Amino acid sequence: MPFPAAFIDELISRNPIEEVVGQYVQLKRSGSNYFGLCPFHGEKTASFSVAPNKQMYYCFGCHKGGGVIDFIKEIEGLSYPDAVRFLAKRANLEVPEDERYQSQYKEQERLWRLCKDAARFYHEMLKSDAGKHAREYLIRRGLDWATVVKFGLGFAPDDFHALIPAMEQKGYTREELVAANLAAVSQKNAKNVYDRFRNRIMFPQIDLRNNVIGFAGRALDKEARAKYINPTETLIFSKRKFLYAMNLAKKTKRPYIILCEGPMDAIACHQYGFDCAVASQGTALTEDQVNIISKYTEQVLMTYDNDAAGQNATQRAIQMFGRAGVKVKILKLHDAKDADEFLHKFGADPFEVLIQGSENQADYRLLSLQSQFDLTKDDQRVEFTVRAAELISSFPSAAEREIYADRAAKAAGISQEAMLLEAGKAYKKRINREKRQQERRDLSPVTANLPTERSLRGEYGNPRSAAAEEQVIGFVLLEPGLMDLAEDLNGAAFSVSFLGRAYDALLRLHREGLRVSLAALQDFTPEESSRLSAISQRCDKLSGDQAFLDCVNVILSEKAKKDAANSDADLLALSQALQKNKGYS
Repeated sequence: MPFPAAFIDELISRNPIEEVVGQYVQLKRSGSNYFGLCPFHGEKTASFSVAPNKQMYYCFGCHKGGGVIDFIKEIEGLSYPDAVRFLAKRANLEVPEDERYQSQYKEQERLWRLCKDAARFYHEMLKSDAGKHAREYLIRRGLDWATVVKFGLGFAPDDFHALIPAMEQKGYTREELVAANLAAVSQKNAKNVYDRFRNRIMFPQIDLRNNVIGFAGRALDKEARAKYINPTETLIFSKRKFLYAMNLAKKTKRPYIILCEGPMDAIACHQYGFDCAVASQGTALTEDQVNIISKYTEQVLMTYDNDAAGQNATQRAIQMFGRAGVKVKILKLHDAKDADEFLHKFGADPFEVLIQGSENQADYRLLSLQSQFDLTKDDQRVEFTVRAAELISSFPSAAEREIYADRAAKAAGISQEAMLLEAGKAYKKRINREKRQQERRDLSPVTANLPTERSLRGEYGNPRSAAAEEQVIGFVLLEPGLMDLAEDLNGAAFSVSFLGRAYDALLRLHREGLRVSLAALQDFTPEESSRLSAISQRCDKLSGDQAFLDCVNVILSEKAKKDAANSDADLLALSQALQKNKGYS
């Protein structure tokens, strides 16, 4: 069961969205709405709007939107029930007991406590006689004890049953240990539960609110099957939304974040005074991680490994940060494979010099491209010139294009004028290509209005009905009383399931005499909430009873066509089955 609708209505009333958002975003009033810089992606022009009359927000840049609960979910990284509790506490409201949400929240709290107690256990093991060889390993890696304590590092004994009994004594169950990925179940015997981490240095994963939410383990045994065991998805841990050491780096006074590939690199940076380092724990940087970083800085220094995987990941990350409005510089580590090795080899001062002389992303991309060609050969010089022109054409300013055209020309052994000519051609081609793509979208409004989110796009199998369904949602948000004119309409008639759920939820609010708004909707994903907000923005000026009823008729007629088609298909299948049973050919 969701939270009572009356309680959510009161919660929204006591938490005006412009006041809540205003605590995170500097807003300026413009007409009836407020505008500011979006907190979910980097931007220089305010495209983030807050509409107090609708109790919703929407960003015209990244297209995120929703009500005040959605905003707190996104900005604080909370689940829906936790966001409700957050706002209830802000408004001095008592949250009604609800078995489903209470049980999930209690389960989360249990796992947070379990992970915290497990972190203490592993840390004590590191200090014990059993952890001597683990301490020696950390000393060889150049870590001092203050750093070990700061990051809560620990040691998992080489024992299948070390953590489990220790946690059971504290009242935790084996099922909870498995749910936290601290224990595993044997494939041969389901009753055999054993410690997941054994003979490993343990790295607690700590979120932005300083909760321990999981663990990574680095093998001490060279013969171990996996060097690192990284945390997997649980009720409290999501890899795509987590950055190692971000809980510490968010407090830095430095104007940039150093993005490393692994936890040891980030730890070394902090030990040597660079308290702005985080790690993505692998090369697969996610959009969520980019958005988290963009909330705290406008500049990132990347220190991924110099191998092929690291270079490919760097190229991909540059584009992702570019979309988020974050400037990227590349830290080229000479005579060291990563930041950890460089710092322990040369120290903090040379690392600072590297930072001051770090390459911007344009330099890095051009040099990376140049390294792919043998420029002593004419055919490869030609190919490099074409590829370099395409790259240079993507740079935003004319000044950048001219500067890097000159560098590329020198590398290719041609004149700057020739390279500029090629870059100009590539630039015109790209602009024309983008223009044609936009024209195609403009000429096909149905396609243009399809969701950009992959998770939703597949639901729009009937564009005619979906367009009418979106307009109906827009109509009822503006004038809830219109629902009284459509007694035959309910969510089951909608071709897009989440729009049908939204209509049914809005209809319930209307019939209960509560405020009909997007902010009151529960159990919708962030993508669904953002789409509903976009619909509300786009359908802001709909009017007319007949126009509303026309949309309703489209939905009902399309539903009738679908039912008739299904009925015909069922009759045909039945007929074929009967013929087969009678032996007809």
